[in-house]
Amino acid sequence: MTLIRAALILAFSAVLSGCGADGEPVQPSLNAHVGLSSGGAYVSGGIGLHQGPVSLYMGF
Repeated sequence: MTLIRAALILAFSAVLSGCGADGEPVQPSLNAHVGLSSGGAYVSGGIGLHQGPVSLYMGF
């Protein structure tokens, strides 16, 4: 449960910084994929923020 809580806090801070609460807004990037394999269907993706030399990416 703590891993989920940490991921939610990280996602919230990414959204907060992306909306421009502490300066100019940063446009996030989103990647989503749905696929089929011999084991069944799967979903993957991620969200990222890029500002200068700093990048933050969280995949799921």
